[in-house]
Parts: sequence; C-alpha cells; structure tokens
Amino acid sequence: MDKEIQTATFGAGCFWCIDAAFRNVLGVNSVKSGYAGGAIKNPSYQQICSGLTNHAEVIQIKFDETKISFEVLLDMLFTLHNPTQLNRQGNDIGTQYRSVIFYHNDAQKNLAEQAIIKYQPHFSAKIVTEITPASEFYLAENYHQDYYAANQEQPYCSMLIGPKIKKLKEEFIEYLK
Repeated sequence: MDKEIQTATFGAGCFWCIDAAFRNVLGVNSVKSGYAGGAIKNPSYQQICSGLTNHAEVIQIKFDETKISFEVLLDMLFTLHNPTQLNRQGNDIGTQYRSVIFYHNDAQKNLAEQAIIKYQPHFSAKIVTEITPASEFYLAENYHQDYYAANQEQPYCSMLIGPKIKKLKEEFIEYLK
C-alpha cells in the first residue's frame, strides 16, 4: 500500500450515520462499516447488539493523506456526533454505540488526544470518546455497507443521516466531493 494511504477507524454511534458522511470526503478512498474492539472473532450484527461482545460499530476509512489529513477527519468526527454521550448516540443505546477512536500509530493517538482538548470547550459535559489502539476490524454484513445510499427514505436515515450530511456540507464544503 502507498505510504500516503492511511487507515482511520472511528466509532460514533450507528455506523450508518458516519459511513454516509465520510463517503463524501475528498481524499477518502473507501469507507467500510464494521466492528472493532470486542472479545470474539468475526462477530455478527446480532452478537454486537447483545452488548456481550464489547465491539463498537465503527467505520474504517482508507484515505490519502496528501489530500486530507487525519486531523481534518477528526474535526469532521467531532462535528458529526456528540462525544459526551457515554455508550449511546441519541436513541441508540449500548456499548456498541460508544464514541471511540481506534488509532493506528502514535501520530494518530497524539492527534486524537489533541482533538479532545480542542473540542472539550465546545461541550458543557465531559467528552467520553475512547482513544484505543486499533484492534482487528471485522467487516459488517453486506446490507450495512453504504446503507444510506439504498435507504435514504427510511425514517431513521432521513431524520438522522440527512442532517449529518447537511452539517458536513455546511462546515467542510472545501473537503467534499
């Protein structure tokens, strides 16, 4: 793999929401929904939802660092979700919906720590985003991949994902396709 192509792994609630947003970013070569941080190999969605595996719903991004920086991706992440909600985002509740940054190297760890310091003054509650070494990533089932593209009219998608994409366009237009 090219040295310029890097990996970022983020959890921020339901992976459908952030998957759809990051697909619009210049320099992002791919976005995959999946699971990370848990105790069993090759978990299923049903196992994740049980709360017993400790996996988080995450997206794994392959990005070209000559076109988009990890720091800007972090800015987008903190804009797209509420990092002060422990083990939830809105009505999605459980450890699988936790806010987490799985870092792939020391530089990402340092940038993630700096991002929390940078964004903490923007929130009245404490940021609870975990910063954790990257663990094995397990690809989610096919129907979870690019879910929003096939289900934009579904109420969950139109109420939650559409506004996230709109917010991304308003705040990061120079980085979007």
